Amino acid sequence: MIAYIGRRLVTLIPILFLISLVSFIIIQLPPGDFVSLYISRMKLSGIQLDQDEANRLTKLYGLDKPGGERYITWMKNIILRGDLGWSFTWNQSVNSLLAERIPLTMEISIAALIVSWLIAIPIGIYSATHQYSVFDYIFTFFGFIGLATPGFLVALVAAWVIFSSTGFSPLGLNSNAFLTAPPSVDKTLDMLKHLILPLLIIGLSSTGVTIRVMRANLLDELKKQYVITARAKGLTELGLLIKYPVRMAINPIISTVGWILPGLISGEVLVSIVLAIQTTGPLLLKAILDLDMYLAGSIIMILSSLTVIGTLLSDILLAAMDPRIRYGGISK
Repeated sequence: MIAYIGRRLVTLIPILFLISLVSFIIIQLPPGDFVSLYISRMKLSGIQLDQDEANRLTKLYGLDKPGGERYITWMKNIILRGDLGWSFTWNQSVNSLLAERIPLTMEISIAALIVSWLIAIPIGIYSATHQYSVFDYIFTFFGFIGLATPGFLVALVAAWVIFSSTGFSPLGLNSNAFLTAPPSVDKTLDMLKHLILPLLIIGLSSTGVTIRVMRANLLDELKKQYVITARAKGLTELGLLIKYPVRMAINPIISTVGWILPGLISGEVLVSIVLAIQTTGPLLLKAILDLDMYLAGSIIMILSSLTVIGTLLSDILLAAMDPRIRYGGISK
């Protein structure tokens, strides 16, 4: 197991390098740059900047250098100093900006994943063991609704319904009374109330898929010979279900961590913008609109890297849960 993890970590290096290169290229695709956008906005405001000032800003931000040289400098600073660059819009380092936003983003996304699994896996098990029952059809119906409805639309409707019926605004992380208040138990409880809605909405996007996957996999496992043999030996239905088929049916769900984790965080972007939560979502949107290349490129690179990291985590979890799995055909 340790040797396998070591090999996988080594293979991550070229993959992460390619991710960083693609992320940098993507953020360079829109026409213009931060300085040209800044000058255009100044002109719209009635402020004229001469060419010398434009050249000074271009040189100040290093935009006069070729794209390849900027990329090499960016990567060198990341590898040697852990420096992701400078945000032109916020006039501060990308590291400090992300240090403020990423912890909350990860907490919301991981908590949403846990909430999604806690809801979807029991429903999937019930639907498989009560196939074609009334509740199976009901859960299937709501699962498809959750799969087909955009998260930001659900956020808009839910926020309006909550505010119109209770007078409580779920927007933001805290109510107006606690915005400038020092940390306290009441402020923490108020923040937790505001986090309930985004957790449910972000988790809803993957709940429908997980229900369908769990139901289909468990139905396949229940038809296999080892289940029939276990029943013949006198195992109780609940004990049999938990010990064998559920354990096997849950493996594909664990293997989807690689795409569920970045999917949750990318889904969090729109939900956070709608609900005014200060995570990486609104930060990424503003960085793209302002052509803030180092900030946008860093966020895109981190989101893309989560796919690779999630895949590694899912492989490790699968190996820990299923003793049948062997890597390279060699038992470790």
